[in-house]
Amino acid sequence: MESASQDINLNSPNKGLLSDAMTDVPVDSAASARTAAPEGLTLAEEEELRSELAKVEEEIGTLRQVLAAKERHCGELKRKLGLTPLDGLKQNLSKSWHDVQVSNAYLSASSTLEDWNEKITQSEAYKKTQETLSQAGQKTSAALSNVGSVISRKLGDMRNSATFKSFEDRVGTIKSRVVGSRENSTDGLHSPSGAGDKPPQDNAPF
Repeated sequence: MESASQDINLNSPNKGLLSDAMTDVPVDSAASARTAAPEGLTLAEEEELRSELAKVEEEIGTLRQVLAAKERHCGELKRKLGLTPLDGLKQNLSKSWHDVQVSNAYLSASSTLEDWNEKITQSEAYKKTQETLSQAGQKTSAALSNVGSVISRKLGDMRNSATFKSFEDRVGTIKSRVVGSRENSTDGLHSPSGAGDKPPQDNAPF
């Protein structure tokens, strides 16, 4: 079976097409394998830019190594000084807030808010609202004062009325009776009955 299939493949009319197709494909050189140069750049300019890019990437790698070494050294110094990560966080937050305060965006926003505040306070609508609230407060105070005056006058009229005077007289009468009865009972307790009516008798000698 295997020999028959080999004979068929060897005698196939498609024999040699694959090899011919492979031989027809040109082999890419190192220059063609790279990305095509942007328009407007010559090959010399492209080579120069690629060389500069390689140098910059190498410098970035070196700087990362130096930064990692500096960070380790900084951590050792903080550990020897007894500084905790929380202290570093506070310092970073304080520095960040200071940077925000002196940033152009923050200063611009503060200036804008001040301008808005000035425009609002100087606007006619704000002045009318403030004046209306002030008048409302004055009217409320005047109304409360009038209510107090009316109540005081009503109380004065009530005290001067005949009904109130009659009631006050009755209360005074009852009070005087209660006080008088208490005084009489107190005198009766301190002086025995009949002791002051009989004069003392002299003892005549036999």
